[in-house]
Amino acid sequence: MGDWKTTAGLPPGRRPRALSPLREHLRDTFWFAPTVALVLVVAVWTAASAADDAILTALRDAGDEDAVRDLLRIAEDAKTVVTTVSAAMMTFIGVVFSISLVAVQMAAGQFSPRVVRIFVRSRITKATFAVFLATFVLSLLVLTSYDSEPDPALVSSTPLVQSVLTVIMVGLSVVLFVMYVNSMLRLMRVVHVIDRITAESLRVVAGMPLDMAAEEPVALGPETARLAHHGRAGVLRDVNIARLVRTARQQGVVLRLIPRIGDFVTPGTPVFTVHGRNGGHDGHSGHDGHGGRSGPLTKGLRALYSQVSVGAERTFHQDLGFGLRQLSDIALRALSPAVNDPTTAVQAVDRIVQFLSAVARRPLGASLYRDGQGTVRLVQSVPGWTELVDLGFAEIRMYAVHSPQVTRRLVAGLDDLLGAVPEDRREPLIRHRALLTEAVERAVPEAADRAFALHPDRQGIG
Repeated sequence: MGDWKTTAGLPPGRRPRALSPLREHLRDTFWFAPTVALVLVVAVWTAASAADDAILTALRDAGDEDAVRDLLRIAEDAKTVVTTVSAAMMTFIGVVFSISLVAVQMAAGQFSPRVVRIFVRSRITKATFAVFLATFVLSLLVLTSYDSEPDPALVSSTPLVQSVLTVIMVGLSVVLFVMYVNSMLRLMRVVHVIDRITAESLRVVAGMPLDMAAEEPVALGPETARLAHHGRAGVLRDVNIARLVRTARQQGVVLRLIPRIGDFVTPGTPVFTVHGRNGGHDGHSGHDGHGGRSGPLTKGLRALYSQVSVGAERTFHQDLGFGLRQLSDIALRALSPAVNDPTTAVQAVDRIVQFLSAVARRPLGASLYRDGQGTVRLVQSVPGWTELVDLGFAEIRMYAVHSPQVTRRLVAGLDDLLGAVPEDRREPLIRHRALLTEAVERAVPEAADRAFALHPDRQGIG
């Protein structure tokens, strides 16, 4: 199959977890956490109701009527609290999250529409919404447990434990509300949005396999099949790596993902090429007339279609360049005449340099995923170094020529990266530095201003 160039001194790539795509998809939804919370609150209410019945029965069996009357009195007082909570909680939910939607809309207009997913994925937002709904539902369930019998001797249920749980949920709601407001105020500040994007991007880098191919093409052996996309058109969000590796091992083949994560695919777009093990000798013979092998191989490969996730927008899960795309978008919007906020652009450039520094010495080009025996089973293309540098600097460089604060930061960032990368990765950085110098020389007539604009400064203009 040819020699695989891997990171020196590092063990083979980490095997991905099978549920990884599902977990990430659920994080991109807003319904899952509230649904789980509602199911849990019904289960907790059922247990609390049984506990209340057991307490009342035990007291009556013991003949302690005074304790029974005290219990009924406490429960009746608690009913007032539960009724108030039930009436106020839903109104509170509506007001809080209406304000939140306005805040999200403002953030999307000021920063980038792609930052909305940060709000959707926010754990504190989901937890707050889930607990608020759970408190409201619990209060309704508790109200149904109250007996309407006027005679205490005929009362069969005293929801004391349930009422205590409701008060606890109200207290938890208050705490989460304070945390939620603090989180929302942070996310409305661009520096924290940029920080979150950078953290997600670096998490993608950390999750990449340690086993990477060099940027030159990798020899896979002869192609034995090509599988096209049959689902809806959309952005390739991710693939289920663990199951693809398992399928390739069972079939004795190597799979290569043709589009990159983040590419737009339509029905009929080639998605996988199949390469027979050791040049195609996998124990099967014959072809089916559609570019694939006949028999068990073709049947087994049908399972690959369900391992490809296509959606409306890109996600961070396996997309190495998505973070740079968002940082670049924020910087471009800050440099637009309508916003004119070069300081925000400098903050975005700071993080672009941080991200590129994190991948400066990593092998790029293709991720190699191996089975338990160490055999490569899946090859997934990732952006190369030159593409990442272009994504991070090209557009910003074009629109920053009239902002010396940004050009000075760009020059400093490029110089820092030139000192951090290997010799074979210096060319795109040198190219961008030269293009930036030429653009400033054309746009700025005064020599002193040009010299000022091209002076490296990590704070732009401190």
